[in-house]
Amino acid sequence: MVQNSMFGLSVSDARKILRLSQVEKLKAKLREIPKSSISYSDFSRICVESCENQDQGNEFAKMLDESGNVIVLGNIVFLRPEQVAKSMETLISQTVATPNDPRRKELERLEKQKAVIDQKARNLVKGELYGGLGFLLFQTLAAMRLTFWELSWDVMEPICFFVTSIHFALGYAFFLRTSTEPTFQGFFHRRFVAKQKRLMELYNFDSQKYSQLRRAFYPNSSGGFQSSDYQEAFFGAALHR
Repeated sequence: MVQNSMFGLSVSDARKILRLSQVEKLKAKLREIPKSSISYSDFSRICVESCENQDQGNEFAKMLDESGNVIVLGNIVFLRPEQVAKSMETLISQTVATPNDPRRKELERLEKQKAVIDQKARNLVKGELYGGLGFLLFQTLAAMRLTFWELSWDVMEPICFFVTSIHFALGYAFFLRTSTEPTFQGFFHRRFVAKQKRLMELYNFDSQKYSQLRRAFYPNSSGGFQSSDYQEAFFGAALHR
């Protein structure tokens, strides 16, 4: 009878131990790489260099991927799976809100701060609009005075024409600059956004964080808030006249 074991180990057990030793050496070699990711060709080359042949190297590469020691995504091999998992967990926690999420208080604080900013921006724009109304009334009264008391309609007719042309040119310039229809609503929108942006910079409002929290807690709402804020400001101004 041929002795097929030594020190209680069979040939099959010895091969398992040798295979395990090769795998552990390969893992240690991969851990020594300072990069967190390498190309799949480099990963395959390292596996082959640590093994006896090409087939065994490819087998070890597949085994490390399936066991979760590395993560293979296309042509990139991530050598630190725990870092990838941690990054994914952080990303998910930032984009998906839980019922008892502590970030809700932060969102409420930002919403209160933003409500104050929007109210101030609305008041500033309303002040500009009332100033424009006063200017138009003054212009109309001045034209009436010049037409019926100081001068005559023959003199005022071309003046009124040129004044109207200037108003039209200003509206056309507004459209060219803002790509917005020159209406009172369009002017309100542009001025509200400008005032809101300036006040946010003045009060150090973190608009990026606010948008991120809004997407996390209200995924069905739009990512940006300027358009919805303008609608709230416009209709709010109409309701509180």
